[in-house]
Amino acid sequence: FTTMSEKQFVVRTLESLVEQGMLTQVEIGRYRYQVGAEMLEGVFESRRNYCVVVPDDESAEVIVSDRNNPEHALPGDRVRVALFPLKARRTRTGQVVEVLQRRRSTYVGRVVVTKGFSYLHTEDRALDSRILLPREALAGAKNNDKAIVRIAHWGPREPEPTGEVVEVLGAAGDNDTEMHAILAEYDLPYSYPEEAEEAARQIPSGIPSEEMAKREDFREVFTLTIDPADAKDFDDALSWRKLEGGLVEVGVHIADVSYYVTPGSVIDKEAYERATSIYLVDRTIPMLPERLCNDLCSLRPNEARLAFSCVFVLNEAAEVQSYRIGRTIIESNRRYAYEEAQQVIDTKEGDDAEVILSLHSLAQLLRKRRFAQGAINFTSQEVQFVLDAEGHPVDVAAHGTANELIEEFMLLANRTVATEFGKKQRNSNGDAKTFIYRIHDLPDGDKLNQMGAFIRRFGYQFKNATEASAISKNLNAVIEASQDKPEATLIQTMAVRTMARAEYSTENIGHYGLAFEYYPHFTSPIRRYPDLLVHRLVARYMAGEGSVPQAEYEAYAQHCSDQEQVAAKAERDSVRYKQVEYMSTRLGKVFDGVISNVAEWGFYVELTHSHCEGLVPMRLLNDDFYDYDEKNFALVGRRYRRKFTLGDTVRVRAIHSDFERRQIDFELVD
Repeated sequence: FTTMSEKQFVVRTLESLVEQGMLTQVEIGRYRYQVGAEMLEGVFESRRNYCVVVPDDESAEVIVSDRNNPEHALPGDRVRVALFPLKARRTRTGQVVEVLQRRRSTYVGRVVVTKGFSYLHTEDRALDSRILLPREALAGAKNNDKAIVRIAHWGPREPEPTGEVVEVLGAAGDNDTEMHAILAEYDLPYSYPEEAEEAARQIPSGIPSEEMAKREDFREVFTLTIDPADAKDFDDALSWRKLEGGLVEVGVHIADVSYYVTPGSVIDKEAYERATSIYLVDRTIPMLPERLCNDLCSLRPNEARLAFSCVFVLNEAAEVQSYRIGRTIIESNRRYAYEEAQQVIDTKEGDDAEVILSLHSLAQLLRKRRFAQGAINFTSQEVQFVLDAEGHPVDVAAHGTANELIEEFMLLANRTVATEFGKKQRNSNGDAKTFIYRIHDLPDGDKLNQMGAFIRRFGYQFKNATEASAISKNLNAVIEASQDKPEATLIQTMAVRTMARAEYSTENIGHYGLAFEYYPHFTSPIRRYPDLLVHRLVARYMAGEGSVPQAEYEAYAQHCSDQEQVAAKAERDSVRYKQVEYMSTRLGKVFDGVISNVAEWGFYVELTHSHCEGLVPMRLLNDDFYDYDEKNFALVGRRYRRKFTLGDTVRVRAIHSDFERRQIDFELVD
């Protein structure tokens, strides 16, 4: 060929043959013919020092080198790979010939505009590259703006992708900008579709008299809510009244979202896609439109509200004498913040003291019995940032036992619903009807053995066991024995790391952490879609109707589990950002803390008061050369044998805050 157009035609033809798997690009300008190459499809994943394709057919992984990834596949992408002939060591290798589906096509980062060119700087570890932005693709973005950018082109010979700005989020460092950026990183919404909002506005606010007539009326029974001070969606309430013979009736009333949100409606479809409300430090991204979550469904004081209720009769030992489940109408008498209820518990006086103290006493008995039956007694402190009017963190606050009061009655209601409609309900053939459970598997055996071997060094007797009750008994014994001792945090941290992840499923295996044989989520339908599904199933089975398709509901459960994890990641990132913001005004100050994690590059310290976590980098440990002891969760000095171990108490000085990486750097203070 002699002309440029002929050259371009040849290049395009060769690239097309590579995409079809007929050729392999050995290096730039050199190709190899693939004779009958076997093709596989799978997911591209990154390991510590190399990349692989995990085939859909569950066969052995295929190792892919950088030069055999001309299509720039990224972790999570679905790809087609051409296999190379097996070598002597019989390790499968191959080349990515096509990216079938990108895990994501948009990225969030900071726009950098220079005289010569512009690009997006992102901290996304999967991409590991900046995205070039032509001038015409900036869409008004300025230097140091946060933006969402779509990759428009990334050819085989191009080391960096070219993109275009999809949305400008605002100036980096602005509170709203940073919160929206966190949501965008996980493809989570930060506004509600107008179509769903309009559908919510069309819902009548009044309760029809015929609906009231169907329900048990609790409007004359004293009822209260206890929630965080800044809460707006009150989805649970407790009623209380004395009965004869020293008995007490406690009603656990849950907002009846299923009355307002019907299957297949615009609101229902949007709620399902979200699957959960998202709680960032300074805002809530609701699952339902505001008119529902903060108005019609919210159990606000002095307003009649529809509820789905579990009503218990308890004796003085908090033993359930009887219960009933049904739809009700309630009217809350008083809304309490946790801090207000805690003051009544601590001082034993104040408004409605008799009710709050009675509920608190019953809850503590329920809690004690639950741990005695095998629930794991984790004692982590929940800490919340106190924000100023602009959303900047100025202090931290911790919750007390008022949380436990609500928690125990919610657990009791959830467990009762699962037992009644999961365990007892049967089809005509005797099989259990389809239900959605919250399941939690046994701890990982290898992690448990590793933990046991480590904590025995502190003198604790941790016996190896395989049965759930024995494992929980051993864990609780060690946690209790270590309270108020230096290693307490270490043991709590290691115990948490052995735990499996809780999920939703139609296949019940029980909830190990709570020691419940049957357990669902029933008590938060305003903010969790699985709870709404459970409400619908309860109503269906109460009406005597047959079961629903298990496969269909298992897919619902899996989607909700996945979305829960995505939301949790976004929530953690918002906490990290606020931690960095909080510590940025305290640089140079000295703090006490505990080593919370150890890695090759240093160790992380969680501060005692604020619970902010930061890194002491290895490069700042200049008194010796330190090796990472992965087995013992420690850094050990080669010369002087000084050791930094998970759970050690240390004193550190805050020296740097990195907003983009959401990381705080500390230096050790001896």
